[in-house]
Amino acid sequence: MNLPQEKMECDVLVVGGGINGVGIARDAAGRGLSVILCEKDDLASHTSSASSKLIHGGLRYLEYYEFNLVRKALIEREVLMRSAPHIISPLRFVMPHMKGLRPAWMLRAGLFLYDHLARRELLPGSNAIDLRKHVAGVALNPSLVRGFMYSDGWVDDARLVVLNAMDAVEKRATVMTRTSCVAVIQQDGKWQAQLRNKAGDTIVVQARSLVNATGSWSAQFQQDCVPQAAGKTLRLIKGSHIVVKRLFDHDNAYIFQHPDGRIVFAIPYEKDFTLIGTTDLDYRGDINQVAIQQEEIDYLCELSSLYFKQAILPGDVVWSYSGVRPLVDDGAADAKAITRDYRLELDQSAAPMLTVFGGKITTFRKLAEDAVDMLAPLLGNHTKSWTANACLPGGDIFGTGPNNRAVLEFGEFERAMQQQYAWLPAALVARYAHAYGTKIHQLLQNCTCLDEMGEAIAPGLYVREVRYLMEYEWARSATDILWRRSKLGLHLPADTEKKLAIWITENP
Repeated sequence: MNLPQEKMECDVLVVGGGINGVGIARDAAGRGLSVILCEKDDLASHTSSASSKLIHGGLRYLEYYEFNLVRKALIEREVLMRSAPHIISPLRFVMPHMKGLRPAWMLRAGLFLYDHLARRELLPGSNAIDLRKHVAGVALNPSLVRGFMYSDGWVDDARLVVLNAMDAVEKRATVMTRTSCVAVIQQDGKWQAQLRNKAGDTIVVQARSLVNATGSWSAQFQQDCVPQAAGKTLRLIKGSHIVVKRLFDHDNAYIFQHPDGRIVFAIPYEKDFTLIGTTDLDYRGDINQVAIQQEEIDYLCELSSLYFKQAILPGDVVWSYSGVRPLVDDGAADAKAITRDYRLELDQSAAPMLTVFGGKITTFRKLAEDAVDMLAPLLGNHTKSWTANACLPGGDIFGTGPNNRAVLEFGEFERAMQQQYAWLPAALVARYAHAYGTKIHQLLQNCTCLDEMGEAIAPGLYVREVRYLMEYEWARSATDILWRRSKLGLHLPADTEKKLAIWITENP
């Protein structure tokens, strides 16, 4: 039996639940616009959960004279650290100097520029180090004696997407996951969109404007909606990462130069692991099914083995992931040279449609602000931008605003939570503090002992948390919970995913 179509109206329909889509939905909803967002899969299920997990200016982009992009990203680095100190943290990077590659003077000059392109209040500047004496040199090849250190930030990328979606909903937006936009037409000066969820139900949305934030699908979606538009050509670049057991006993990350001109990061990950990546390969396969290739694993292992004392072999890889970056084709011959900056294209032939091309996770907030600045006046909304001094859900640990230094004082919050919830294991409270920030109080509401957390589906994964993720964070599957809302899949027994999937099926 077919259910009747549900009909909805809104000012802005956002198609795409990656970081750009949820960022735009949040910004627009916060300005008082009515917003509906649809995503055909889970939030952050494609490119936005497959990054290098960094909030950074993009040191290597200086080589391509992308000074404006780097400056914009460095400014955003500070803004984001203040907005989400629970899922974003400072990270010091070690860059060993290898003879025959970029000369030391060039590295030092680049780092000096990196330190001074934008105002920096939260992070220390760069400095030279002697790898024979520094703790970071212990794990490296003894032939590496000189290096440099500089600062950037680490982020839980998938949670960043979810928190933006949560904030949008708190500001009265509607977010629908596992709901595809199957048809769009312009009619009577508005967009008429047909959405369909996994159950086969159809929702008809009448929207005053449309935002195409479909990432790798954006060029095709634009052509489908506005056939007369001069189509952009996207160049799809696959980036893959590998995860191995922890390779060093300190909290700094490494940035390695490759003789081919690329760079690769080795980053402390989930306490027990090291994350290594990324590759840059042109991609022409199915963008719904992106996976690492053996040649990429070999590449990352071989480069890492040039720098570390310990050889890294393909058999050491415990997990890998891949994503496709949808970059605007600017004619660059080499994938690593293509600009990572974003472009916004507004079509006003009838109802407004804004298409997002490119971008990087560090600049998503600024991209969203620019997008809504373009779109809102066309809808009669002249509310000023607001996100630069606002916290994401759970981030209001020690207040908000430009003087918020919670990212540097997070340990104080973590200890306070361990004291307040002393009936839970300290390590579990630490994980909750980092994942949920002040939302830990909502997660643990009315709980006073471990028994009230419900069944332990797996070690450290209680029914209380699973229900919270399903109710407030759109989790619908074991994969959502173990690999996007968290990375518990790396730590728990191999049969956990199956057990959790069974529990979810039995407890819808």
